[in-house]
Amino acid sequence: MAPFLMTSNIAAKLIFILLFSGSPSVINSGNAPLICIPMGDPAGIGAEIIIKSLCNPEFNTTCRVVVIGDRSWLEQAAHLCQKKVHFLSINGSPADLHNNGHIHLLHSPITNIEKIVFGKVSAESGAAAYHFIEQAVRYVKNLGYGSIATPPINKKSLRAAKIPHIGHTEILASLTGTIDPVTLFQVAGLRVFFLTRHLSLKQACNAIVESTVFKGVFRAYRILQSLGIVYPSLAVAGLNPHCGENGLFGDEEVCAIEPAVRRAQREGLNVSGPIPADSVFHQALNGAYDGVLSMYHDQGHIATKMVDFERTVSITCGLPFLRTSVDHGTAYDIAGTGRASEVSLMEAIKVAIQYTAGSQTL
Repeated sequence: MAPFLMTSNIAAKLIFILLFSGSPSVINSGNAPLICIPMGDPAGIGAEIIIKSLCNPEFNTTCRVVVIGDRSWLEQAAHLCQKKVHFLSINGSPADLHNNGHIHLLHSPITNIEKIVFGKVSAESGAAAYHFIEQAVRYVKNLGYGSIATPPINKKSLRAAKIPHIGHTEILASLTGTIDPVTLFQVAGLRVFFLTRHLSLKQACNAIVESTVFKGVFRAYRILQSLGIVYPSLAVAGLNPHCGENGLFGDEEVCAIEPAVRRAQREGLNVSGPIPADSVFHQALNGAYDGVLSMYHDQGHIATKMVDFERTVSITCGLPFLRTSVDHGTAYDIAGTGRASEVSLMEAIKVAIQYTAGSQTL
């Protein structure tokens, strides 16, 4: 039997450590999970949802938090949100547990801050967002432990700043030298993986070949094991309506997905599919499967966000550290009003705490 199919809890824990390198921690001031939060796109709602989240007593005594961002911008956000915040400047790891309203800050001044306007795309906001992420990666790598929870960034601002990456996942992969990280969405017990991410629909369809599907199945299965599910059940979504009806309207199932699933089954994996996308996510939400491998970006995004938009958490697997993220954009239409909801960032922080503490479940 292949090594990744070992059924002992020890094997699952070993895989967990390889995929998520946050160290198991006891919840005390010296050894509590450390969560690093870059500020995100300044022209968006990132600073506001950080302030609101960290003014919530729910995180008291459960973790240590470091925010990387511009102090004056965060102070402005606190004013907009009508929150009283005390900033504690740091250079290294904070010794104290988080207390609501007390924010350990690694100050990172924004260049040309006067050119940034709420709700407006700009090279300055894109460059600042990238710099915050870069510092967060350097911070946790230098410490050798900790996780990163990310507020949203704006793809157009990144492009305006000439950042050669389209989003967080690609930036983090580049900064850490990670090849092909895996994205996992979790909401209300539904776990969804993505075979392809930021591709046009046409490009995503062209990418559905047997070898790619098998690799996606293998990696998703291994990650489920790392979550402590010893013998997981994984469903593979079809690409075409009704899985193509045996090639009547689309042959990707016949030529690529079915052969990959059969190959995985021969390897001993508990994998089913392809299953029509209009039913497989509902089945998994109701406990039929431990995870679903979706074929393209929107197929899985729509399924999870319709369950609970605010509480869907994005997890990036395969990096040298755990990364969780909100699953929404920069909300330029309400940025600077203080009205943004912090629920999604709070959920991302909760998941980061659980994994960084060595929890085996979401």
